Amino acid sequence: MGFALRWLVAFLLLAATFNPTKWNYVSWARLNFDDQMSITVFLGLLLMVGYIIYLRATLRSIGGFGMGLVLALVAALLWVLFDFGWLSLENQSFNLWLGILALSLVLGVGLSWSHVRRNLSGQADMDDVDE
Repeated sequence: MGFALRWLVAFLLLAATFNPTKWNYVSWARLNFDDQMSITVFLGLLLMVGYIIYLRATLRSIGGFGMGLVLALVAALLWVLFDFGWLSLENQSFNLWLGILALSLVLGVGLSWSHVRRNLSGQADMDDVDE
């Protein structure tokens, strides 16, 4: 359940920031920045805190190379699905959701990797000593 929850929060963070519907921070901020600047800045800072938590944990656990590797694995899986005809890339909105899914998987793996490594190797990271 741990990975699924971490991935879901990453997906919600990315989707709340931008998605192909009108229900996202970027679209809302464009329309309401002049009238509701304080709320727009506050919500933007909340999203930034979420990104900092996820990106910092991901960079510390799997690094930039690991992020690229996970993204490459997701891209290769999408390529296989496309190659077998199980996935169509005609719909731009669907493609954007696929991108959000791919990036959320990278962040979810990055946030969960220390737990996976500890379970596989039995060795705790220095940050895990007090657990």
